Amino acid sequence: MKKILLTLTIISASMATIAGPAIKVEKSGNGDPILFLPGFTNPGSVWEETIKNLDGTFENHVISYAGFNGIEAIEMPWYKTIKDELIDYIIKEDLKNLNIIGHSMGGTLGADIAAALPDRVQRLIVVDGLPCMREVMMPGVSADQLQYESPYNDQMLAMTDEAFKQNASMMAKYMTFREDKVETLTQWILDADRKTYVYGYTDLLKLDIQESIATITANTLVIAASFPDAQTVKTTMEKQFDRVPNKEILIAENSRHFIMFDKEEWFYEKVNSFLAK
Repeated sequence: MKKILLTLTIISASMATIAGPAIKVEKSGNGDPILFLPGFTNPGSVWEETIKNLDGTFENHVISYAGFNGIEAIEMPWYKTIKDELIDYIIKEDLKNLNIIGHSMGGTLGADIAAALPDRVQRLIVVDGLPCMREVMMPGVSADQLQYESPYNDQMLAMTDEAFKQNASMMAKYMTFREDKVETLTQWILDADRKTYVYGYTDLLKLDIQESIATITANTLVIAASFPDAQTVKTTMEKQFDRVPNKEILIAENSRHFIMFDKEEWFYEKVNSFLAK
């Protein structure tokens, strides 16, 4: 019995590695490494079903971010600290022939890392992520116009728990067609550190990596949700990823932001096919 408990303890320890204050890494499996990057507010567990449905054998490095998933918040700037720690982690672990799969903000972050470490990243899958969110969501607004201290951010920080819950629920309903997932998405937002949620989002809106991603050498697959309009989405993705040399852009029909929920079997097939190339 003692041997069994000791073995379980060793296995648990190998699967959960605290890489630094900004990220938590859960590591499992053997083979070519895959870095799984969740979206904003999401825990690394958002990738559980994807990992279960992978063909082949991989070493999985599943990331969660400070301020989310019960991890202690960090000081601003939030995004840059996370990116720097991830790069340090990749170098320290000496990850080579690396695959990166990132959703939403995680897709943006994955592209940012692939641009910074072109010799280490062999494949990149961006799932409904944008190199510059601001260009789509706030056209005409410059990065300098966005600051942590702003009337909107102050309002979000001062919002009552009930009002914040209503806002979170409304946002979640627009992220997936799967009604059974709406409560989960809502709870992930509610579990987030409020300051990280507000100021971290400001970091993302200020970000623009459209020029720097020209240094990406990895084979790149961009999977975008068709909602609200497939042709508009395709045009946007082609423009924003224009500088990435080796890329393919696919549109997931009848899907909202969480493609791995709305089109799961189609998504698994596309991911496995790309990783097998």
